[in-house]
Amino acid sequence: MRAVLRIVNRVLLGIVGLLLVVLGGSVLAIGLGAPAPSWWLHDGRHDVLLDEAERTRWRDEGWWWPVVIAALAVLVLLLLWWLVAVLRRRRLAEVFVDTGDGDEAVLRGQALETALAQEAGRLDGVEQARVRLTGRRGVPHTRVHLLLEPHVDPGTALDTLTTGALAHARESAGLATLPSEVRLRAVKHHAERVS
Repeated sequence: MRAVLRIVNRVLLGIVGLLLVVLGGSVLAIGLGAPAPSWWLHDGRHDVLLDEAERTRWRDEGWWWPVVIAALAVLVLLLLWWLVAVLRRRRLAEVFVDTGDGDEAVLRGQALETALAQEAGRLDGVEQARVRLTGRRGVPHTRVHLLLEPHVDPGTALDTLTTGALAHARESAGLATLPSEVRLRAVKHHAERVS
């Protein structure tokens, strides 16, 4: 769902941006004296975009105002959905843990993030670890960002993280799987002087 939302967000922003650029650019070009095409809304640089006849053309029709109000209501609802989807918290608040007796316990997502980040931060060569829990309560996903010291082999750090901290988190939460996205970055360091 998140990938679909990202695609919809980018497509909508692209379409709106393209329409605004085309409309604004053409109005600017005609205002600066470029010839207007025959199908364009106004004829020249001193013409208004909508004259009084065009603005009042449909006012007396019985279907006009319900259609305008319905279209604007749909537009407002779509924009509110878009805003809520973009601003929605991506962080998982809680994780369901199978207790083994048929019941489920609830583990706070922030507690699991903190425990995982602390264990990952204690790994050899890791200067800083940040963990974010996403997904659904029954199927959490992790995003781990590790800041590695310059001498650390990224493959070794990833292997140690996978077999250590991530495996411990998966086992302690009683999860069958714990899909993870790990991003590794090295600390910038200055050249050392050899004498």
